[in-house]
Amino acid sequence: MEFRAEARYIRVSPQKARLVLNTIKGRRVEEAKTTLAFMKKGIAPTVKKLLESAVSNADYLNNEKGLDIELDNLFVKDAVANEGPRMKRIRPAPMGRAYRYQRRIAHLIITLGEKHAKDNGVATVVGEEGEAPRKKSAAPKKKAPAKKAVAKKKTAAKKSVAKKK
Repeated sequence: MEFRAEARYIRVSPQKARLVLNTIKGRRVEEAKTTLAFMKKGIAPTVKKLLESAVSNADYLNNEKGLDIELDNLFVKDAVANEGPRMKRIRPAPMGRAYRYQRRIAHLIITLGEKHAKDNGVATVVGEEGEAPRKKSAAPKKKAPAKKAVAKKKTAAKKSVAKKK
């Protein structure tokens, strides 16, 4: 089961928001809240509020809709910062000119997943077809290096015919 919370039109560049979101991705909710509380980035309180909103969405489904959800087993499955519309602004420049710049806006999305007790503390995500991801083979096969083609030398008769023309 997945639980989402979305904050739109946040006045921060998506690149700066991704720095914060990538630090909490894959962590348990309590650990992510603690990390955000002590982070010095300006967007961290907004992300913490968004995370609490996602937890409250899960709690709502637990209490009102009757789904069996352990709030202690929630982890941050996905955290994304998408780009919103840009505001175009003009800054005065020397000699009556103007410089244009853009103020960026981000849309933040946090998705929570439920970790089951049998996973032993490791968050695993099942593929879209319902199959577990397959393990790759230990040693990849190496190809033999390609042989270089050797250029043929011209014979003396061909060189003399070429010079006469």
